[in-house]
Amino acid sequence: MRKLTWTARLSYGAGAFGKDLVYAIVATFYMFYLTDICKISPIFIGNLFLAARLFDAVNDPVMGLIVDNTRTRWGKFRPWILLGTVLNAIVLVFLFFNPALSTSQQLTYVAVTYLLWGVTYTLMDIPYWSMIPALTDDAKERDTISVVPRIFASAAWMVIGYFGLPLVGRFGAGDQTAGFSRLSLLIGIVFIVCSLITFFFVHETVVSSSPAKKRTSVREMVQILARNDQVIVVLILSLLFNLSFQLSNGFAVFYFKYALGMQDLVSSYLLAAGLAQLAGLFGYPFLAARFGRKSVFAASALFPVAGFAVLLLGIFPAGDFLLKASVFLIGAIVNLGIGFSLGILTVMLADVVDYGEYKLGTRNESIVFSTQTFVVKLAGALSGFITGAGLSLIGFVADAAQGPGTILGIRVIMGGIPILFSLTYLGIYWRFYRLNGAFLETVKCRCRAGEGRTE
Repeated sequence: MRKLTWTARLSYGAGAFGKDLVYAIVATFYMFYLTDICKISPIFIGNLFLAARLFDAVNDPVMGLIVDNTRTRWGKFRPWILLGTVLNAIVLVFLFFNPALSTSQQLTYVAVTYLLWGVTYTLMDIPYWSMIPALTDDAKERDTISVVPRIFASAAWMVIGYFGLPLVGRFGAGDQTAGFSRLSLLIGIVFIVCSLITFFFVHETVVSSSPAKKRTSVREMVQILARNDQVIVVLILSLLFNLSFQLSNGFAVFYFKYALGMQDLVSSYLLAAGLAQLAGLFGYPFLAARFGRKSVFAASALFPVAGFAVLLLGIFPAGDFLLKASVFLIGAIVNLGIGFSLGILTVMLADVVDYGEYKLGTRNESIVFSTQTFVVKLAGALSGFITGAGLSLIGFVADAAQGPGTILGIRVIMGGIPILFSLTYLGIYWRFYRLNGAFLETVKCRCRAGEGRTE
């Protein structure tokens, strides 16, 4: 069993850094960019985000099917990673470009560019994450390689969270439209460089132990997903986690600008978020080995609940220093748990690929991981819809002082709704997930021996 070199591990992580710079700027600031800079209605944006993800319900699994059926000299993952990166980097620049158009033309432009951004991101993201089960089948090695890209991804979110708005101000010299446009161009260039590193230095080494299979059909794809019960469980968990994570991160700029009246606190909160996620990701393999995955999973849900409760209540100490320190601390508490979840969910999905081979006799990395990509983007869409519909419902007016009822609504969106998602997330895990302990070891051993079974 060949061990991955650190060159391969870090090169794989570089790809995550580039692609999550892209995803982070869209998830964190695109709603704010459209409402406060482009002056587009929040409810239109929320509906657009939701419609785009409904399209992905078909687009993402089909992309997984295409990748699974790809046969090239460079493998089945890397060609799509490179092509998707280049196309997505180009679309990103247009996403943050605000041309002088009529209202109807502007809405059409926003809708088309956002849809194209989602499609091109899918081209790259699905094969990227699908590589994990193909890199190694060693359990400890997989724990490590699953965490490495998450660490790089969290670093990317931290960079965007802490430096994003200051860089917009610097690049635009007071013009936020120009600032976002230039920042998106820089991110696109970094994205391409990072993906080139992954392309040249990371290679798949694990293939199915089952006999060579014919190309997977659409019907077989549906059967693979429907008959793998643990895929369904993990995807529900991933949806709940990402709803909580993306809603709180994407709504932070609204919360601190309007509920606390200090937009600059966004950088402190998101810096703490990035650092805590990195700590959670670094700590996950050691804590899982020491206390077991179940205990770490419980912590991954309960830490955010504690932090979100403070954001819901909106009780912070007076004084500039104490306020910033408390915001930093709350960001750290919430995101330490999020860091644990980022690590454990990636490992769980890789284990689900093995479970599919054990149960169905076929190994379909890209089909399984394509559903995760869809779920992540669906969560982004639903969090955007909750934000847009919520802001409209509570009477939000962009760039204006908000009334007490609106501020209460902002606190509920930032803290209350994520609490519900986090508690449901924990309950479903304890009730339905079963790839732990001796059963998981049985699954892995039989996959290595080519003893998958069918039911």
